[in-house]
This record gives sequence, structure tokens and C-alpha cells, in this order.
Amino acid sequence: MQYDHILIRYGEMALKGKNIKTFIIRLQENIQQKIKEFPNAKVKRSQGRMFILLNGHEPDPVMEKLQNVFGIHSLSLAIKVDNDLEKIKEAALYALTKNEEVNTFKVSVKRIAKDFPVRSQELNQILGGHLLKNTEGIQVDVHKPDLEIKVEIRLEATYITSSVAPGLGGLPVGTSGKSLLLLSGGIDSPVAGFLAMKRGVQLEAIHFHSPPFTSERAKQKVLDLTKQLTKYGKAIKVHVVPFTKLQQEIFREMPEDYAMTIMRRMMFRISERVCENESILSLATGENLGQVASQTMDSMHTINEVTNYPIIRPLITMDKQEVIQIAEEIGTYETSILPYEDCCTIFVPKSPKTKPKREKVNYYESTHDFTASIEEAINGIETIKVTDQEKVEEYFTNLF
Repeated sequence: MQYDHILIRYGEMALKGKNIKTFIIRLQENIQQKIKEFPNAKVKRSQGRMFILLNGHEPDPVMEKLQNVFGIHSLSLAIKVDNDLEKIKEAALYALTKNEEVNTFKVSVKRIAKDFPVRSQELNQILGGHLLKNTEGIQVDVHKPDLEIKVEIRLEATYITSSVAPGLGGLPVGTSGKSLLLLSGGIDSPVAGFLAMKRGVQLEAIHFHSPPFTSERAKQKVLDLTKQLTKYGKAIKVHVVPFTKLQQEIFREMPEDYAMTIMRRMMFRISERVCENESILSLATGENLGQVASQTMDSMHTINEVTNYPIIRPLITMDKQEVIQIAEEIGTYETSILPYEDCCTIFVPKSPKTKPKREKVNYYESTHDFTASIEEAINGIETIKVTDQEKVEEYFTNLF
């Protein structure tokens, strides 16, 4: 006898009513993609549950992969047996004795198959008595047990579990459409991407690269951050925009205190064009209200004017320490703090406007035609596909 299945619980997905099938199918696809390196492992669905049949694979590496899949509320190693009382008793005893340093336990039976001849409460007592009879020094504690043995009697079989590992929760990536993440290389934007993915968003990313002011290491840093995000979803395309000429032009031709605002507006204009080309319906940013001059309410109001695309801002109300904590948990923090500057930090005005006015920005922009430089930047975009495999990226040109 052995743990031969992993039981997956849905959590929030269970509330989706008539749409739940769409979410479950996408979750199954995402799981299959995530565990493809375990060729014998199979994903199966049953009434209200999903299972991984391990087929000889060690469970721990598979569990580790599954804990990075959005849409999974929790998961447990499980023993599958026939709906036979003696086999259930044997499996429950195995589950108890395989756990060391257990002094107390409880049994919780869930009888989904109502034709099983023993009712749930009665089976709790039968199994509890069987475990007490066949072990020494272990007692029942129904309030705070060291171990809870859960028995699910389903139509096709019975599943016994003795531990619950947390999942990421949220919704399966891909169920909420695509968003283009403005990925700078700092701490905030990768965390924003992670949290957007938690709500079912499939990401593409855009990065504004200004060589020689920003180095190839800064670009690679962004690709490394993207690779980390693919652990929690699918492959991510990164659109790298050659931004040097346009950025220099902005800071040369525009008033210094408004240059940062106008630069951000240009970024949104270019991002919107990428969205149109890639059938993306929203933008996502790591903006945090009041953190820097371009993230005040006035600044966001003025910058937003250039696009009617929804802008997802998952970090908008967070303290910086909260963002750092998530960055550390998801593995992006150490890469984010590497000292390779992005284009937003190399051209910082001494006194940027914190309350820029739309009418003033529109006037300043009307005094100079940026069209040619914007088109040149868009036509020069390099698109890089980043996966969670050993090969970090594939390069190809995105034609506009």
C-alpha cells in the first residue's frame, strides 16, 4: 500500500456556478503543462475534485510543482482503495502509522456515495476503534489532533488523506484574459504580475530599454524576473522597446519638471499599440499610490489620459514592506535588487511634478512632434519568449 494519488481542492473556483467547467478545464490544462516532466503522471477529474495519478513518480517533486499553480486551494497525498470497508480500514491504518510522532488523531468521513452501506458518523467510530486497537500510545482527540485522517467515499473509489498542503488559491491563469505588464526590473512590477496572475490573468510583458544608459545586464535582469514568474503560469512573451532615442528627445524638448509624466504617457501609448497587435485587453503596472512622483493621484490621472485600456494596479494600496515580503516569497526580490538601472531611474528630474495638469501636458506635447520616434521605437521592438525550462528565452522579431 502507498500514496498513489494527489487530491486537488478548488477553493474559490467552486463558487463559479454554471461557468465552473471552463475554469476546471483550464486548471487541468495548466496542471498538465506544469507536470509534463513527469510523463507517467495523469490528471483525472471526478465530481467536485481533481486527482493526479502518480503512476510510480515520487510525490514530493510533483507536489512542489502543483503548489505553484493558481486555482488550487489545497492538495493532499491520497491512497485510493475500492469502496470496501476492510480496505478502507487497512488504508486508514497505513496513513496513521506512516506519520511519525503522532500522539493524537481524529477520523473525518465524507460519504459522497450515498449507497455505501455505512453512514459517515458510524464509520468514524468504526475506523477510530480500528486504529486504536492496532496502535499503541495513540489517542483520539476530536478538537486539536496531531493528525486528521480524512476519508472521502466517492462513487468510483475511496480516498484517504492525512495531511493538507496549501495551494496558491486564486483562479487558473488564462481564465481572465491577457494583460500587458509594464516590467521595469524593480521590486514592484514582478509582484504586480504575480498578483495579476493570481486573478487568472495571462501575462505578456513590455520593457523599455535605453542602451547605452541601461546595460544588457539590466535587460537580462528583466528576463530573469520573467522566468521566475513563469513558475506560476505559462510562457511569457517580453516585448523589449528600444527607448533611447525617444527618451532623450523627451528630456531634451520638454520642460524638465514635466518630462517624467510625458515619458510615462509615451510608454502607455506604445504599450497600447502592443496590446492591439497581441489582442491584449488591459495593462498592468506595479504602481503604488503616492510612492513616487509619477504615482500620485494627479500624475496617474494625467498619464491615464492617453489610453482607454483598463489599467490593473494590484499594489495600489500596499505598503512597501508588504510588497517586499511577497517578492521574497515568490523568489523575485534578490534579482530585483541587483544594481542594474532601468530607464525610469537614469533620467530622473531634480523636481518632477507631483500634480501635473492634463492641459499643460497636452500643450507641451503639441509643441513637438514625437510621431517618428514613437514609430521607430515600435518598429524596433524585439519580442522574447521566456519559459520555465532550462532554456531561458527564444528570440524573434515582432512585426508591426
